[in-house]
Amino acid sequence: MNRTDLSAKIVERTVLRYTPAGIPVCECLLRHESVQVEAAHERQVELDMNAVALGPLALELERAGLGALHKFTGFLAKKSRKSRSFVYHITAFELENEE
Repeated sequence: MNRTDLSAKIVERTVLRYTPAGIPVCECLLRHESVQVEAAHERQVELDMNAVALGPLALELERAGLGALHKFTGFLAKKSRKSRSFVYHITAFELENEE
């Protein structure tokens, strides 16, 4: 299974574009910060991840607030067929309460 849930902030976002087939695409940079327990020790985790949303979700992502914490659901895929790097493909997201 290739499903990833991630709490992150949108820190950068490209201008909405359209594929030749007319599908909206919005790319962004997500920033995640948390404390995780590994081998019975707390570990500070910080990472930036390239992400993309397509279709109606791209339109929602374009309107989402920069810097606000969101909960994302998606999957990981190669950036391109021959690439070794990956992109997080967003399939759903919602604003997360920062309590």
